Amino acid sequence: MATLAPVTVKSSGICVRPLTNQHCSEIVDLILPIQQDEFNVAITLEDQPDLLDIETAYISQGGNFWGAFDGDYLIGTIALLKGGEQLAALRKMFVRQPYRGKTLGIAGALLNTLEDYCRQNGLTELYLSTVPQLKAAHRFYERNGFTLVAMENLPHEFPRMLQDKIFYFADLSKKSSQS
Repeated sequence: MATLAPVTVKSSGICVRPLTNQHCSEIVDLILPIQQDEFNVAITLEDQPDLLDIETAYISQGGNFWGAFDGDYLIGTIALLKGGEQLAALRKMFVRQPYRGKTLGIAGALLNTLEDYCRQNGLTELYLSTVPQLKAAHRFYERNGFTLVAMENLPHEFPRMLQDKIFYFADLSKKSSQS
């Protein structure tokens, strides 16, 4: 699998780089409060054991896990699960509230990093799942070329979480790189 060099976001000094197990506590500290407190998603750390061993859950399987950093402070995450020959699942895309929006472009930089990795590794079918509460995320995905997919049309390899009710797909072979 190809790897990507760290990416600096615009002139903000924010850097997107791969994460390892040494970042697990930072990842948990970012993701759980967004899920539980901000969006009232009924999910616990026990429901997401992948957050405690990202190297086994993501990296060793041919995927990856990236973080956006403001200095040494983790401000955003995105992960990729490899699901088949050309299939991948976008997971764990979260950005801390003060860093959201088009001005800094953190979410876009995270997504571009993941999509570039997919292209370099021959992964052209990108799926994701989300919860109804994340309306801004739905708009973001749609603006970035994802289309809604009915649950019954998901590939059998797609790793679905019980809380997820909304599903998207992007064909990266038809989507141009934005980085």
